[in-house]
Amino acid sequence: MMSVGTPMVWSLFALFVFVALAVDFLVMRRQGAHKVSMGEAATWSVVWIVVSFIFVGWLWWYLGGTSTDVATQALANAKALEFITGYVIEKALAVDNVFVFLMIFTYFAVPDEFQKRVLIIGILGALALRAVLIVVGAWIISEFHWVLYLFGAFLVYTGFKMWRAAGQEPDLEANPALRWVRRHMRISPNYDRENFFTKVDGVKMATPLFVVILLIGAVDVVFAVDSIPAIFAITLDPFIVLTSNGFAVLGLRAMYFLLANVKDKFHLLPYGLALVLAFIGAKMLLIDIYKIPVVFSLLGTGLILAVTMVLSVLKPAPGHTPNAYPFPPKRKDGGGNTAS
Repeated sequence: MMSVGTPMVWSLFALFVFVALAVDFLVMRRQGAHKVSMGEAATWSVVWIVVSFIFVGWLWWYLGGTSTDVATQALANAKALEFITGYVIEKALAVDNVFVFLMIFTYFAVPDEFQKRVLIIGILGALALRAVLIVVGAWIISEFHWVLYLFGAFLVYTGFKMWRAAGQEPDLEANPALRWVRRHMRISPNYDRENFFTKVDGVKMATPLFVVILLIGAVDVVFAVDSIPAIFAITLDPFIVLTSNGFAVLGLRAMYFLLANVKDKFHLLPYGLALVLAFIGAKMLLIDIYKIPVVFSLLGTGLILAVTMVLSVLKPAPGHTPNAYPFPPKRKDGGGNTAS
């Protein structure tokens, strides 16, 4: 499978991700547990978007975007457009992750100041998982072209399911991961700062924060299975697939804190995401009949999202009461618990 990913650009991308995460961890460590404000979330969202476009600008230049050779310039333009389209689609699909994360945090009454650490761990898991799935997916597609039709059908079906589920409150009690944890682990009824394990009356138990981490991991798996086929509908280049996915995931935490406070204002967005998945799935199913230009995919995705957001503002959602926390809702920052 042809790719613009030379050893040097792969190394530079890996180095960038490592530095970005190291800076993120350092900042998080210096700030300590705290509630992320809208201003901080907006700032970091802008930072990650700007950094993503700096990267694609550099990639465009590196591939010969300023070259006088027509073929070289066309390749640079095509790869830059593929990256931007993939990035926008992955960023849009990540909105659904955000809403599910919000539901989990609300369900478990996770204190605001603890959510930041949970999300950074979730992002690490998502990056590792998607890297593996993308490599495997790229190999499968290169060996078995017909798999693209399965991906396309899966995306259309997922879009249909998402449309039907839009507007309904997810039933976290039925989540297999949560039920498995409850059957196999002792769970403390209280939080113990940011610890994942604690001792209650001398008995070692997992804190609710550990349960939240496991559920976030399960969500990462589900959404990776949905979103990765979508990006393969835009490009089969593993480097573009992984980098556009990676940059979208790196900005996920800031995106969560930015959207958490305005979720109800864009209550129709899940319908738009369902249409995006169905549209991308149809594009993949038609790949050998008519290859929809990448620019049309970008414009179509943007138009669908813009329309659903505008309609959300024009037609506000009715009020609703979130699910209750399944354990006693008392919260401690230590109390009678002893961190292990």
